[in-house]
Amino acid sequence: MQILIASDHAGFALKTELKAYLKGQGYSVQDEGAYEENEDDDFPDFVSIVAKQVSSAPDEYRGILIGGSGQGEAMCANRYPHVRAAVLYHYDEHTVHFSRLHNNANVLSLGARFLTPDEAKKAVSLWLTTEFSNDARYQRRNDKLDSAEPEEHAF
Repeated sequence: MQILIASDHAGFALKTELKAYLKGQGYSVQDEGAYEENEDDDFPDFVSIVAKQVSSAPDEYRGILIGGSGQGEAMCANRYPHVRAAVLYHYDEHTVHFSRLHNNANVLSLGARFLTPDEAKKAVSLWLTTEFSNDARYQRRNDKLDSAEPEEHAF
């Protein structure tokens, strides 16, 4: 599995630390930017690179996105087919665990302003080692996410 990582200026320091941590854990990590801390950068420029790659091969890639809250990054990533980005801005083991076990999230979007580096490392480690359950009901729901047109499931 290839790990793709990207951030904007607000997540740049945490991305740098996580990238080194993941490489130290033996993961293959590809940095898709930002490559310097610049408060004028725009997260969609970097997030879209990761999302396109995950979208093209969701079983081969996992994406980690880091922004101030992680919300905008997830919104951007979730616009791409087959991308299921989960947001984490407060460390909670259950949130991380179920994002993989039930939802088969292939992108984790972290809020750098709300997570310590140690919390982010714990979250990423748990997320990368939790497997999807393959339970039929969760797979059915994920299939609907992957194929849904917005008006199909309107209330």
